[in-house]
Amino acid sequence: MTTTDPSPIAVLGAGVIGAAWAAFFALAGRDVRVADPAPDAQQRLDDMLARARPAMQALGLLHAQPTLPRLCARIEEAVEGVGAIQEALPEQLELKRAAYRAVEAAAPLDALLMSSSSGLMPTLLQQGLAHPERLLIAHPCNPAYLMPLVELVGGRATSAEAMDRAEAFYRALGKQTVRLQREATGHLVNRLQAALWREAVHLVAGGYATVADVDRAVTEGLGARWTVCGPHAVFHLSGGPRGMEAFLERLGPAVESWWADLGQPTLDADTRARLIAQMQDAAAGRSTEAMAQQRDAHMLRVMRLRQGDPPPV
Repeated sequence: MTTTDPSPIAVLGAGVIGAAWAAFFALAGRDVRVADPAPDAQQRLDDMLARARPAMQALGLLHAQPTLPRLCARIEEAVEGVGAIQEALPEQLELKRAAYRAVEAAAPLDALLMSSSSGLMPTLLQQGLAHPERLLIAHPCNPAYLMPLVELVGGRATSAEAMDRAEAFYRALGKQTVRLQREATGHLVNRLQAALWREAVHLVAGGYATVADVDRAVTEGLGARWTVCGPHAVFHLSGGPRGMEAFLERLGPAVESWWADLGQPTLDADTRARLIAQMQDAAAGRSTEAMAQQRDAHMLRVMRLRQGDPPPV
């Protein structure tokens, strides 16, 4: 598939993730149908299109002839004749399975079925399907119209052909992809994110640092470097000419001692209250909408600086 592929794309759900996917596909010039019966679904799509358009234009991803997503009340209507289906429903297993039954009743047999699930394993989603070989996880980073990465995870029944087609589909649209070699709860990105946040919560709950200072430590101390080097490359470069070998010799035992001392927080009532109160302080009166707009603007500048560079190691 390419951006000139005439086959329509169906998006199931017009929540935050689904609306962002729909905006991305439509602004990339594809024929998009969105299945969502909610009365405010059209407004959510319109709002997301308005937010995504300038970002995609700045990145050179806005098609010369962008389209508008067509809202459908029923899944069967949305998936008729499509080549790809991007499921973006809430993380409720039975809800997704019911949607898949509607897909199998109406979609072409060769249509890819790709779930945006942030944590469910694809083998679990495949249970009960007549054609489980075409289902895989295609999880974006938020917001899907801006962030380049899509992580692909196959289940036990996913065919190699489906994985290859999915990768070609997203890359033709300008996305970067990673493939998990084994499925795991939370996939790759969210497991890494959850590991960092677990320690961030521990440091706040234990009174070591405030929410604002923990976030500042990431954005000013770690984040900028992570845009060009992954965690392994960071330590490889710390080892000097001998790279990772020297780093592990010199600091491996210290790192193990840090691992042993990492916290195991729980999101109990006291911890939740502390996180909520300190996040309100850190927001300094800004709404989540204003913070999201600021995030997008900063990310857009970073991505434009990196545009044309190969993906970081």
